[in-house]
Amino acid sequence: MEYIIVSACLLGVNCKYDGGNNLNEKILSLTIDKILIPVCPEQLGGLPTPRDPAEIKCGKVVTGSGMDITENFLLGAAETLKIARLSGCNKAILKQRSPSCGKGQIYDGNHQHNLISGNGITTDLLLQNNFEILTEEDL
Repeated sequence: MEYIIVSACLLGVNCKYDGGNNLNEKILSLTIDKILIPVCPEQLGGLPTPRDPAEIKCGKVVTGSGMDITENFLLGAAETLKIARLSGCNKAILKQRSPSCGKGQIYDGNHQHNLISGNGITTDLLLQNNFEILTEEDL
């Protein structure tokens, strides 16, 4: 059976910054023949739910109020990698545009919903460790 790390919000866990989720039925249906391991790098990094929205700007993760929470994101990425390795995973399905999990597109750090090219902190770490990364938009 294949094990896949999945952004917990995509599986219906209320861990988004606003306390909600991004339930994706297509991803949930993968449980028929795969083991999905939910992770929320932001919670794993010690951030509460709900929390202030954050974006990456100039290499740092900052909230709308200007608080630098980069260390939380780095810790959450490292914990996600640890869970993936312990589970024998080499694949992840992550939430697009998230400052943790985005792949190829993230918000520009100005908290105005403007997209730029880039990856989230967790996605970058997993890619550096040869993981295959998909987003909900790839399915």
